[in-house]
Amino acid sequence: MGKNILSSLLLSALLMTLSGAATAEQTNELTFITLGTAGGPEADGQRAQPANAVVFNDQLFLVDVGDGAAAQLIKAGHRLPDLNGIFISHNHFDHTGGLMAVLGLRMQLNAHSPLTIYGPEGTRELVTGLLKAMSGPMRAAYGMPNQEWKALVDVVELANKQLVELNGLTVTVATNSHFAIPDAANQPEKAESLAFRFDAGGKSVVYTGDTGPSDAVVALASGADILVSEMMDIPIVLNYILKKEPNIPKPQLDGIEWHFRAHHLLPTQVGDLAEKAGVGKVVVTHMVPSIKNPEMAEVYQQKMSEKFGGKIVFANDLDVF
Repeated sequence: MGKNILSSLLLSALLMTLSGAATAEQTNELTFITLGTAGGPEADGQRAQPANAVVFNDQLFLVDVGDGAAAQLIKAGHRLPDLNGIFISHNHFDHTGGLMAVLGLRMQLNAHSPLTIYGPEGTRELVTGLLKAMSGPMRAAYGMPNQEWKALVDVVELANKQLVELNGLTVTVATNSHFAIPDAANQPEKAESLAFRFDAGGKSVVYTGDTGPSDAVVALASGADILVSEMMDIPIVLNYILKKEPNIPKPQLDGIEWHFRAHHLLPTQVGDLAEKAGVGKVVVTHMVPSIKNPEMAEVYQQKMSEKFGGKIVFANDLDVF
């Protein structure tokens, strides 16, 4: 064996050991981990940016990949080289900001398994651009002769009602309302945002991604065991904006409010969605503002319970469901 190849293999083994710590125990049950539960785009000092993981048998997937997702995955007991794929709900940066790190660090760890990235239209363009930006470091690798890194990435762009079958794990796709355009504009939507349903081993978990009220998400979540939903307290967020920018023009503020109400869910709307879908439990993530104490959680739980009679959980980073 050549000296350069041997050095590369030894370096790879060392990096695997140093980065690995403990690998989470594999399970035959479908598991959903809330890696990052903050609402974006502003960073939160207590919660990581939006990211989740789905585990089934020996398969590991990220579901959205906000800033810091790679570190959160390690904290959850999993390693980047074990990652089989990534599901992206939509191409807003708070949900994709950690993608370059995930791709680059997998290469630096000499991951040999292919990685499939699933997402809405525009995902291929995003990934192609990131890999182009990474071409210099990929050529340089660890600086050894005749060595460069390969991304081993494939992109699959998904559409409404599409199914993805993954060795016993079924993923069903629905287009939600996060990019809805005002009817009066009489223009096509500029992008798509997706919700995902994961079914395996008799268990079902639905992830809304960012969405406003959506009959499509209600249908997708019908009878699911768990609904993982975003939530926004719009009046509080509008007051926050007014405090930061008291001279904001009214038409601009009105536009922001329309965006919030069309593209996100109030607490009562989360409860309404869950009740209409007949889910067993609601897990709230992507919270704006972040829930910082039990008193805040109690207020929002009461609002959701006006519509939904089931169990409600406000997720923390690294919770397992």
